[in-house]
Amino acid sequence: MADVLEIAINAKAASKEALTLSENIKNLALTKLAEQIEKNSDKIFSANKLDLQQANNLPISMYNRLKLDENKLRDMIQGIKDISLLDNPINKIIWQKQIAQGIVLKKVSCPIGVIAVIFESRPDVITQITSLALKSSNAVILKGGSEALNTNQTIFNIIIDTFNSIENFPKNMVNLLYSRDDIQKLLNADEYIDLIIPRGSNSLVKYIKSNTKIPVLGHADGVCHIYVDEFADLKKAVDIIIDSKCQYPAACNSVETVLIHKSLKDFFKPELEKVLKDNCVSVITNPETWKKEYSDKILSVKIVDNLQEAINHINNYGSGHTDCIITENSDNAEKFMTYVDSAGVYQNISTRFADGFRYGFGAEVGISTNKTHARGPVGLEGLTIYKYKLYGNGDIVDDFIKGNRKFLK
Repeated sequence: MADVLEIAINAKAASKEALTLSENIKNLALTKLAEQIEKNSDKIFSANKLDLQQANNLPISMYNRLKLDENKLRDMIQGIKDISLLDNPINKIIWQKQIAQGIVLKKVSCPIGVIAVIFESRPDVITQITSLALKSSNAVILKGGSEALNTNQTIFNIIIDTFNSIENFPKNMVNLLYSRDDIQKLLNADEYIDLIIPRGSNSLVKYIKSNTKIPVLGHADGVCHIYVDEFADLKKAVDIIIDSKCQYPAACNSVETVLIHKSLKDFFKPELEKVLKDNCVSVITNPETWKKEYSDKILSVKIVDNLQEAINHINNYGSGHTDCIITENSDNAEKFMTYVDSAGVYQNISTRFADGFRYGFGAEVGISTNKTHARGPVGLEGLTIYKYKLYGNGDIVDDFIKGNRKFLK
């Protein structure tokens, strides 16, 4: 097995070759990959079953993320197909202008280069990231958790066999690491890796951010909120809260805290708590901390005096992921969505919609709460950067300094 540094070096070389890939070749590779994932579904399920059998003492949230079922596999396949149908994000002119007579400046999209993704439990991440990386002409290094070793290996082998079947397709575009010891070596490979995206626990993300010089894109917590405003449609509120908490409690976009306007305290709060109890959700009204991500059927509930208090609470205790207001008052909605400082701000809709697949991105490499480069669900656009192309004809700065030529306004 190749050393991590060697893998990183080879991935860097592959990222240069990837610049030559035509849109047709990239789409062909994705179409074939979707076909092969579907064709080998039994093999994938068998590997996943083995991982589940060996998942001793795994937290329920990680176990649920590890488990592949027909729905997840269907979404994996559809995600690959959807990405193949998206426009090629590379070499697109973002804008251009003539800055002086005969001098044209263009801002053009380009790949980031080599992206390393470290993730826990979720083996479906492999096809999502591979597809997005390929379509955006990036090379990728994947490091999954040991709990998904068999599933990850099986999916990875299908990917490699598929890409190797395509003539002149670059080698080492997709790479998979297996050992926990590989992580630190990966974090030290800043000469070859351009971006790291962690997808996992708070402790994993914090460790990565503290132990590398490589830029990190991601989020540490998913402390999502729903504020039930005094002008809320209460049926909508109940339905949205139940979906946001119960549809997939282990997800980072599951709601963790519900804030309720004081005018609804006596009649809506008891009704909501009853419905939550019927759905096996435990309600906490005095948590040790409001910053807790439960990733389970547990929900913090708080009464607030007004909209401003709700906004202040979210900005103080939230993680900048996704937060929602339930209201029929458009002014309150706009105030909430303007002043809540999160990657996703919603009105009257489940927080579970914070997902690249549901945004129409085909898939996502993760959710970013960063305020640089990419924010929210990161799809193709988040895996590109840009360069400036300047076209001239023997022009020199000295002519402008001396006043012989002028820049256009």
